[in-house]
Amino acid sequence: MMLQKQFDQVFKIMKQSFPAAEYREYSEQKKLLSHSCYRLLTEENEQNEVIGFLAGWEFESFRYVEHLAVSPNIRGGGIGKRLMERFMNQSDKPVILEVELPEDELKRRRIGFYERLGFCLGDHSYVQPPLRAVSQQTLPLQIMSYPAKLTPTQFEMVRKLLYKEVYGATSAYAHAYNS
Repeated sequence: MMLQKQFDQVFKIMKQSFPAAEYREYSEQKKLLSHSCYRLLTEENEQNEVIGFLAGWEFESFRYVEHLAVSPNIRGGGIGKRLMERFMNQSDKPVILEVELPEDELKRRRIGFYERLGFCLGDHSYVQPPLRAVSQQTLPLQIMSYPAKLTPTQFEMVRKLLYKEVYGATSAYAHAYNS
């Protein structure tokens, strides 16, 4: 079981790395630790402080990367790549993740990072449901998949499962955001 101190370090990096709309409130994020499908990989320094993490989900037919982040002051040193490779090598299931649209240099570089790991950028339109009840903010994203691009049928299956399991979105809700 993850220690409180470790979780607090993970959450701090999460807050430093993502806009508020892209992660849950502290208590909701912590609750995921007891979910049977949720996985949290961490990278720690010599002082046993978390310096990077990957938060993912293990489903029957694929694995999903929800968050990957490294402490801002040490990015670019290969920690994110190591965490991704560790997650990818734990199973032979396809791996799915969401990326922001390639609208600026940082977002294009992020997509390039995943492409160098073997991910394929999908061309299906996709919207991330809100992670916080108060914001109701949806986010247009794209799905990347490894080792191959998703077919339309696979994409629908992935989208439905993510909406239900990760976002807790009802099917009526999910339908409204996919038209």
